[in-house]
Amino acid sequence: MSSTRPLSGLTVVEIGHSVAAPYAGMILGELGAEVIKVENPKGGDPCRGWGPPFTGDTATAFYAFNRAKRGVTIDLADPAQVERLRALIRDRADVLIHNLKHGALDRYGLSADVLTAEKPSLVWCNLGAFGAIGPLRDRPGYDPMMQAYGGLMSLLGEDGRPPVRVGVSIIDIATGMWSVIGILAALQERQRTGRGGVVDTSLYETTLAWMALPISAYLANGEIPKRHGSGLEQIVPYQAFETADGFMMVAAGNDNLFRRLCAALGRPGLAEEARFRSNAERVVNRRDLIPILSDLFRTAPIAVWAERLDAAGIPYSPIQTIDQVVSDAQTAALGIIQRWSGSPALSLVGLPLSFDGTRPVFAKIAPGLGEDDADAFDRAP
Repeated sequence: MSSTRPLSGLTVVEIGHSVAAPYAGMILGELGAEVIKVENPKGGDPCRGWGPPFTGDTATAFYAFNRAKRGVTIDLADPAQVERLRALIRDRADVLIHNLKHGALDRYGLSADVLTAEKPSLVWCNLGAFGAIGPLRDRPGYDPMMQAYGGLMSLLGEDGRPPVRVGVSIIDIATGMWSVIGILAALQERQRTGRGGVVDTSLYETTLAWMALPISAYLANGEIPKRHGSGLEQIVPYQAFETADGFMMVAAGNDNLFRRLCAALGRPGLAEEARFRSNAERVVNRRDLIPILSDLFRTAPIAVWAERLDAAGIPYSPIQTIDQVVSDAQTAALGIIQRWSGSPALSLVGLPLSFDGTRPVFAKIAPGLGEDDADAFDRAP
């Protein structure tokens, strides 16, 4: 590829807030599209206030999800301003992204039916809470609700203890990613037909996609999965173990790796016991095996086990804290943490993509509220 901006020439209007739609817009912007973020002039995206920490007067979270965009304000309660937005979409937009409640844009004449009738080439992408159809389509939704309602939290933590959730907005971010996949597919189809269309995804559907393995397992055997902390229902051993000076994750994902793990632990005979010889047997006899391995791992520090597991080719990792991740040599080598060279000074995580060895650059910081009101609506199509 000759460029890290393969979407140059596309214009995206993002009527988004919080995480899911803004993250989708940011991906498209980082890949070269002109992304115009539309906010309410009375405070803008609530994510602007999600702090501390703040960078200046704006939450760092907003900067993390909204780089590579221009920013305009529109009061949807003002028909004249809505008409300006509608004209912007009609005259310039290739894609519209929104994550407002189901039917919210319909009230302002900005529905998919209306806008795609006016501009058949438009790709209209809806990032809903529960989906575009069904009895819950009108309900609002946030990432933690979906982790709960979609069953993900029923798998996290340990039996007998309160449920926990994934500590990052994994559903929001993945929904943004799914929307980008759908948008790019729709744009590819537009190349053939000249017509856009409607792309629907939702937080709930994304949660169900994350749950593909446990749901499939339940449909196969009718058993509700148990919670195994850092472990996995279908593979043993595949979890964190406490060592003499901290925890490390060990993933002996097949029988050969388990044999090598037992040798590295100084107990090669374990792998030959009938109850542990195959993964299926180890899953059944998890309660027998895990205490044995736990006792062995506690006898030495992480550095000792790291040397032995490296030599044996066993996948493992110390459980690093954020400061360790940021300063890690591999993180530095990838160059994925990118520093903004202007003001305000801040560093953010870039896209996890490179093209011919080059990562898209940090070219534009998140916009101020209404930063581009003066000229965004007046540019020629």
